[in-house]
Amino acid sequence: MKQSKKAKVAEKEYMDIPGTTVFDQEQSRKGYGINMFCMSLMKDENRKAFRADEAAYLKAFKLTPQQTEAVLKRQWNRMLELGGNIYFTAKLGATDSLSFQQVAAIMTGSTQEQYAAMMLAGGRPVDGNRSKSEWKK
Repeated sequence: MKQSKKAKVAEKEYMDIPGTTVFDQEQSRKGYGINMFCMSLMKDENRKAFRADEAAYLKAFKLTPQQTEAVLKRQWNRMLELGGNIYFTAKLGATDSLSFQQVAAIMTGSTQEQYAAMMLAGGRPVDGNRSKSEWKK
């Protein structure tokens, strides 16, 4: 008997890491269109075309409606949930003149200064961030 995709995903231990979307093979397949869009932004002429009409530019890529919405609204965490790779989506941030640190701060709901201070202090605290199952205790 074949195992369902949901059952396979449930078996992945790393799915229990809070606040983390692991870019694995399934995410790669799911996010192919969004990642190819982001990679297209490496070329100046593509960045210009995207800035001129974002919605029209996105139609050249096989994005789901949810992916399109996430890009247009700059929902950084949602882009990752929908298969985006952080290193590819950073190209969109750069197109918007945002540093990786600025995007990461937005993703964590903090200011750039707060994010930098957290990272310089060693990152997120381990307690409460190791496993979602810890939250149930």
